[in-house]
Amino acid sequence: MVKKADGPEERFEEYLERLGAVVGHTDRREPLRGYLIGLCLPGERKSVEPMAARVDPRHVRARHQSLHHFVANAPWDDEAVLRVARDYVLEQMERHGAVAGWIVDDTGIPKKGRHSVGVVRQYCGVLGKQDNCQVAVTVTMANEAVSVPAAYRLDLPEVWANDRRRRKEAAVPAPVTFKTKWQIALDQIARLRGEGLPQAPVVADAGFGVVTAFRDALTEQGIPYVVGITGQTSVWRPGTEPLRPLAYRGRGRPPKLIRRSRRRRPLSIGALAEALPASAWQTITWRQGSRGAMRSRFACLRVRPAHHDELRDHARQVEWLIIEWPRGEVAPTKSWLSTLPADMPREQLIRLAKLRWRIERDYEELKQEVGLDHFEGRGWRGFHHHGVLCIAAYAFLAAERARLSPPEPLSFLRAARLPSGFKPRGSPDSPRTTPPPLDRHLSSGAHQSRITTSALHMVRKPAARQSDFMTQ
Repeated sequence: MVKKADGPEERFEEYLERLGAVVGHTDRREPLRGYLIGLCLPGERKSVEPMAARVDPRHVRARHQSLHHFVANAPWDDEAVLRVARDYVLEQMERHGAVAGWIVDDTGIPKKGRHSVGVVRQYCGVLGKQDNCQVAVTVTMANEAVSVPAAYRLDLPEVWANDRRRRKEAAVPAPVTFKTKWQIALDQIARLRGEGLPQAPVVADAGFGVVTAFRDALTEQGIPYVVGITGQTSVWRPGTEPLRPLAYRGRGRPPKLIRRSRRRRPLSIGALAEALPASAWQTITWRQGSRGAMRSRFACLRVRPAHHDELRDHARQVEWLIIEWPRGEVAPTKSWLSTLPADMPREQLIRLAKLRWRIERDYEELKQEVGLDHFEGRGWRGFHHHGVLCIAAYAFLAAERARLSPPEPLSFLRAARLPSGFKPRGSPDSPRTTPPPLDRHLSSGAHQSRITTSALHMVRKPAARQSDFMTQ
């Protein structure tokens, strides 16, 4: 039985034991340890050779060979490692609240050459333009305080999936076929649900939300969502819907398809927003950011999506339409559709729609701090092994950060109200006072002890030993 860890070093060792139990052969535990330490240590580059130099500077060549074999060739199960990592974070996430959403997203990894698995010229969000890159699809468990990717898979482009030579060179597994990003996401969601993870609404940006088949598949599985859409998406005005099928006249097949007419037609979300009265808009604050309260102007309506519904025999169900139109903007900036309950408070709807900031920060830290985009190998296995190990390293850092955050029982603490007219010493308006005489018989240490004992004894913690890895 693993002894309960007291400090970060002990917790890191316990975490390594959990991960080591699922990588297979015991010989893989030492390179696992070295790889994770290399990812957590500060450094500009987190590819294999620089990490080998930081982890074992006296035996760089041998350590490089060991780490490279472990990440690129060793046949351990990356999904099993990812399960351990995500479960480790979920233990700490519960201290800050339930899982609020499953965030579906993708991230681009720029590449100079064309031989790394999955590299094609495509849109890369990091660069903001078309360029050579790989794209990974992820599903992240998140609430307002903590988040961690729980699924990670390369989006294999169709030109790669149908090229036998490329597949062989990159060792792409035979069962892997071409799927769109939203289809990959649906597979990931189905697998995570089968593993019994805490269920929550799916949150996604417009790259996934504009795909009607993606939304329909979630609805068929009973999974609520809040997904981004574009201003060109068509909906029916609140309170309206398509016409019923024509009456049967006794000849041929009975009409089954719902209809539109010149007077009763759907309209784009952009046109609907333009037509809304001023009373439909409300300023709502969804969270406190580093620069203060984050708020904007929203309209929340109950509408029916209209995408090609003239080819259906019944109208789609009524959903939430959320439109954001900040003051001073000439047009709405963002829109979402959501199948959350009709009685859901608007503040909660918008807070969930805006939850994607968590994964945006995760991607930034995974790349800048842990080296998600630093892998220099070309194969399928190495791509996924490196990505999962980066997530595992990040998971430990995220759990430590969540552990250091104030626990729920301390939320009652509030700053005392200052007396009327109080001016802090040193401010321009404060009266000058004569400093008290220096007590030469009182040591500075005793003075400090007197201060901290009277006010901080309940929350004071012993100083942790310096660690070889960073927490942030």
